Amino acid sequence: MQKNNIEVRGINDPYRHAAANGWQIVNASTLTDDLVLDVDVAIVGSGSGGGTAAETLSAAGLKCAILEEGMLKSSDRFNMVEREGFTDLYQEGGLRRTKDGGVLTVQGRNVGGGTTVNWCSTFRTPEPTLNYWHQEFGLKGCLPDDMQPYFEAMEARLKVSKWPAPPNLNNEILKRGAGKLGYSWDYIPRNVAACWDLGYCGIGCPVDAKQSMLVTTIPAALQQGATLIYRTDVRQIIHDGNKASGVHAFARSADGTTRTGQAIRINARHTILAGGAINTPGILLRSGVPDPHKRIGKRTFIHPVTNSFGEFDEPIDPYYGAPQSIYSDHFTWINGVTGPAGYKIEVIPLLPGTFAAVFGGHGEALINSIKRLPNIQGMMSFLRDGFNSDSRGGTVELAEEETPVLDYPINAYLQDGIRRSLHSMMELQFAAGAKAVRAAHVDANWHKSLKSATQELDTLVMTPGKIGLSSAHLMGGCAMGADERCVVDHAGRFRFLENLSVFDGSIFPTSLGANPQMSIFGFVKKFASKLAADLNSDTSTQQDFYHEQNA
Repeated sequence: MQKNNIEVRGINDPYRHAAANGWQIVNASTLTDDLVLDVDVAIVGSGSGGGTAAETLSAAGLKCAILEEGMLKSSDRFNMVEREGFTDLYQEGGLRRTKDGGVLTVQGRNVGGGTTVNWCSTFRTPEPTLNYWHQEFGLKGCLPDDMQPYFEAMEARLKVSKWPAPPNLNNEILKRGAGKLGYSWDYIPRNVAACWDLGYCGIGCPVDAKQSMLVTTIPAALQQGATLIYRTDVRQIIHDGNKASGVHAFARSADGTTRTGQAIRINARHTILAGGAINTPGILLRSGVPDPHKRIGKRTFIHPVTNSFGEFDEPIDPYYGAPQSIYSDHFTWINGVTGPAGYKIEVIPLLPGTFAAVFGGHGEALINSIKRLPNIQGMMSFLRDGFNSDSRGGTVELAEEETPVLDYPINAYLQDGIRRSLHSMMELQFAAGAKAVRAAHVDANWHKSLKSATQELDTLVMTPGKIGLSSAHLMGGCAMGADERCVVDHAGRFRFLENLSVFDGSIFPTSLGANPQMSIFGFVKKFASKLAADLNSDTSTQQDFYHEQNA
């Protein structure tokens, strides 16, 4: 695909005419002086939470500033080069890990956040999860009927529908194996329009088919007068111990790491944190906000992900085609909501770099396995964490230079789920016709029978550093609930400071049991709609704020 032949491709990058459209976009790395801005709402983060909030609030006539840590990169510059995509669009180049290094936590860092680089799987919050939150945490307004209109609104906005095209072979293998074994399966809802079925969703859609925040809600907010400031390092919430009044940030240089020396201050009537379940608790901890029950950063969940690889005689080419189009929930709730860990099974698209990162092993053995990549199918399962007393999640804390890091122990409860999930995936791959199967574990070998694979699996140690674990689903750390000890209430409002909300996956009191973007879209749509009404009705606060800023 020739990137210098944009018009022939017929793709209209929405940022190509940003200046002509009058959009207010600031590349903080180019600032030569400090920046001070007065707005109604400061929004930290531009992913599923920040993007949804920005569009909703801007459409209500509120002046918004969107602050993003990463770069603005859009379809005119998406060139389907894996190394460049990870460097430009992910936290720490896609190499962010938990405190002990045992879990790779893959998170977006760009305008659009994780929605720019995810694989488009767009599930509503499962009904058992919503019911559990209502029963266990006393959450109001979160039952399936309560959330339905917000899910429907965002599904329409982002063109969500079940994938209608034939799945690629990577996904077809899951469907085939589930059919042979009598396990349930279905097609995945995806937020795409006129998709070219390329398979490069994870490093930026070059044809703007993915309905990410980058091409939907952020442009809509800009059209309504919002200001986007990217390459920012938001350090603290400005507050007096009672009320938040904005954020303090520094400009990052073009390398995305060092600072330029310029400071950024956003004065705001209301502040929204939407930086994700590691960065949002990190900002709160750095800011010294009231935390009387020491709950900020606690109960952080990740859907620990395991992988199994099957080798087939037929070419799989797992790097082409819609990355995820088939899933199985057969094991998600099989032990009830609170029993042994359940797990959802999907597939993992295997670009060469991704395969090398998750396969496990090293040296000549890894090189030989990469040579077999065209015939390898990748399966993934993610465990539901947080629904059992033995699954309490991890803790976000501050490390060197006050950067946030997640401490997430892999205990016996999770190790049991990990082992069972690998057994299920191997069984599915052999049922689908695999000639050899291997778990993503440094001590695992290729096996030509399920019996042999299972015998080895039962001897392997499922501890960090041995089992290959990853996650792109970060949840919790600022849990919502009726209990006054919860960090936010049922509307996403921070409990211990006025004028501060949290609108991202950190609000969830457990993991979800499904890919999280639609859950965030739906809840933030609900929260932001209420916040817009509240701010527009509170004219006295508005007058006081602008009087203070102009004094």
